[in-house]
Amino acid sequence: MKNRHITLAITGASGVQYGLRLLECLLQAGERVNLLISSAAHVVISTETEHKFGGRPEEINAYFNHLYSAKSGQLQVFGKEQWMAPIASGSGAPRAMVVCPCSSATLSSIAHGSSDNLIERAADVMLKEQRKLILVTREMPVSAIHLENMLKLARLGVAMLPASPGFYHHPKTIDHLIDFVVARVLDHLDIEHNLAPRWGESTAQ
Repeated sequence: MKNRHITLAITGASGVQYGLRLLECLLQAGERVNLLISSAAHVVISTETEHKFGGRPEEINAYFNHLYSAKSGQLQVFGKEQWMAPIASGSGAPRAMVVCPCSSATLSSIAHGSSDNLIERAADVMLKEQRKLILVTREMPVSAIHLENMLKLARLGVAMLPASPGFYHHPKTIDHLIDFVVARVLDHLDIEHNLAPRWGESTAQ
């Protein structure tokens, strides 16, 4: 496949730590990443973390390139209305896209094919091109509307990975819980990692 990159969208649900940790792991694994951050996600990032960066794509790119020591050209950041981005077309579709965390609003928009911004359009492209799309939903409790949207997308082949960390690895920190969820996403992307022991493996630290 010519376009081997991965698109990561961070939307405005609580739990942006999952998306930021996934970004770090993807870059460390040598993956080429297209990064999209919604307006609501900017608010959540400033609320839940100490990360501070501007709103322009070039400012976000510079910040995360420095923070995670990305290689030149490894990370591309696109704005929400950057319609000429390759990921807005099937001819430039990546091998996979992850929305992490995925807000209920984004879930609904993807399920109904709204395509009102680049995140929604990029996901719509993945559906029509039958590429891998992973949604890390983070909402509790969920309504019948949420469940119907999840079921609709699951029937289309979308991988629904709710941010529900397990505890069989005896987590000792919040980072361990974050890594558990990120590890499952990496598994679905077929990317090797050692973030968390698998079921039946030793949990000795």
